[in-house]
Amino acid sequence: MDAATAPQRRVPRPRADALRNRERIVVAAREMFVEYGADVPLDEIARRAGVGNATVYRHFADREELARQVVLSVTDRLVAHVDQAHAAVDAGEDAFGALRTFVHAAADERIGALCPVLSAGFDPHHPDLLDARERLEGSVEDLMERVREAGQLRTDIAVGDLMVAISQLGRPLPGTACPDMDRFVHRHLQLFLDGLMAPARSELPGAAATLEALRQH
Repeated sequence: MDAATAPQRRVPRPRADALRNRERIVVAAREMFVEYGADVPLDEIARRAGVGNATVYRHFADREELARQVVLSVTDRLVAHVDQAHAAVDAGEDAFGALRTFVHAAADERIGALCPVLSAGFDPHHPDLLDARERLEGSVEDLMERVREAGQLRTDIAVGDLMVAISQLGRPLPGTACPDMDRFVHRHLQLFLDGLMAPARSELPGAAATLEALRQH
């Protein structure tokens, strides 16, 4: 019997409850990374997720694998937000308004607070992460170009400028709990977005921040 006629072994699909537990662990890890930093004990993540310690280790070999899944989950959510922005423009909505909605939604994902996850011992060049990042960057660049073509976005900025602002403005101030952080994040993002609108009221120093340049530094 050759390979073409040999019966194919069926790979069992994960049970629904196992998939739910995995998602709960990723959500709990994201929340706790944001609240307490990248070194939060895995036992505490298990407790937040409402599962046993063994369930965490059954789904994730180590902390790095869990952290990678958290980053992938957040990236997927960002891609979904920017896809909604594209759909809004396709439907005839204001292009800059769609960009504004995406920026505020992206800030709520707390990507700035997750930056410590991308630290020593975490491989940012994992193929899954590279693929997800390329999808996100390409979609955001396309959205910015559509806003620029509509004459609403200044021409001397790049996608890196936008993502840096979202990341930095979403971080709590050092040494503060910032219990009402959301109000300040969105207030300052609104000021930033007003500065992106065309026509530009001033000339920016330096060059636009590309994501490639940011990665090199």
